[in-house]
Amino acid sequence: MDHPLIDLITQKIREAEANGEFDNLPGAGKPLPKVDDPENALIRRIIEENGAKPEFISLSRELRKLRDALREVDDRTRRREIMKEMSMMEARIDLARKAYR
Repeated sequence: MDHPLIDLITQKIREAEANGEFDNLPGAGKPLPKVDDPENALIRRIIEENGAKPEFISLSRELRKLRDALREVDDRTRRREIMKEMSMMEARIDLARKAYR
C-alpha cells in the first residue's frame, strides 16, 4: 500500500526539479560515501552535521574527571567509591561504543 500522501510528495518533488532546486547541490555528480552501517548512516550524518557527539565521547570525558578526582583523594573509602564509579563508567562506554558501531 502506498503512503496516503505519495501523490502530493511526488508533485512537490517534480515542482522542485522544474524550479531547479536540485541543481548544483553539494556533492552532485560524486559517488555516495561508503558507509559501514547503512541502517544508521543517515542518523549519524545528521548528528555529525549538527555538532553532536556520540555518547561514548561524553562518557569518556566523565571518566577522565573521575581519574583526576582519584589522583587527588587520599581517603580510602572515597577512593574505593570513585573506582567503582570508574568501573561502571567504563562498562557504559563499552556499551555506547558497541551501540554506535
